[in-house]
Amino acid sequence: MLDCTDRHERYLARLISKHTVLYTEMITTGALLFGDKSRFLDFDEAEHPVALQLGGSDPEAMTKSAELVQEWGYDEVNINVGCPSDRVQSGSFGACLMQTPDLVAQNVKQMQAAVDIPVTVKCRIGVDEQEPREALWALVDASANAGCKTFLVHARMAWLKGLSPKQNRDVPPLDYQLVYDLKQAFPELEIVINGGISTIEACHQHLEHVDGVMMGREAYSNPYIMAQVDQAFYGEHEAPRTRDEVLADYIVYADQRLNNGSRLNHLSKHIVGLYHGEPRSRLWRRHISQNAHIPGSDTGVLRAAYDEMVSLQNDSVLS
Repeated sequence: MLDCTDRHERYLARLISKHTVLYTEMITTGALLFGDKSRFLDFDEAEHPVALQLGGSDPEAMTKSAELVQEWGYDEVNINVGCPSDRVQSGSFGACLMQTPDLVAQNVKQMQAAVDIPVTVKCRIGVDEQEPREALWALVDASANAGCKTFLVHARMAWLKGLSPKQNRDVPPLDYQLVYDLKQAFPELEIVINGGISTIEACHQHLEHVDGVMMGREAYSNPYIMAQVDQAFYGEHEAPRTRDEVLADYIVYADQRLNNGSRLNHLSKHIVGLYHGEPRSRLWRRHISQNAHIPGSDTGVLRAAYDEMVSLQNDSVLS
């Protein structure tokens, strides 16, 4: 979810769901240790519970980064062992680490010794020519022995040779049963399933076999799907906010961020899917795409986009 789940997107998600655990985009150890720490680590207190997803392989750098993550107030640090992009391949981390389970375990052990927050692992079921049942079991067994208790498993192989990162999200077939079998083999661990999950009904079905469900692309392109989560899975009785109420709250947030130097197109790109499936939502998306990038644009663009989508005579929270 690089360039997707930044702090603005996570704030939007929290406006829709009170309880969903939110994950950052993958942030490398180099960015945290040598870059602008505030840029990569700052987040709004409303985002809790929030986990930072960390990219790297050197135990010393990973441990120092985990200490920063805890210092900044995150609830969890997650080791990325699943991203298949060219950048992570050249840096020998992400999905490449499926091939070195002992190194992942070494990172888990050192990081856990240095921080009090949970250290978790997000992985694929294997890479390239690996046998998934062998590769996944080896990774989980080694990291569990090092102290990791939670694994988030994208139920696809990653083909580092021959497929682009985009193709790796769709082309390798999903093997949900393998993840179910993993849970049966390691009943004491928390196993969270990921990959191709796009409905609340599918989440219910997966939860008959595993402990949790991670939804990525669908939750980003259709964020209002999260409005069902609190009642469906967390026992929430309060009715969810409407889309219009979420938009009104997000506009308040966007105004604050614009005053602090953010640009509208960085804020608006996350909200274009808010009215996914609603009548005339195409007009909403088009107006934002045509105007949000213009220098000096403000939240008037979002209001105008809303007005194009609905009749001005309708009552709305934006009136």
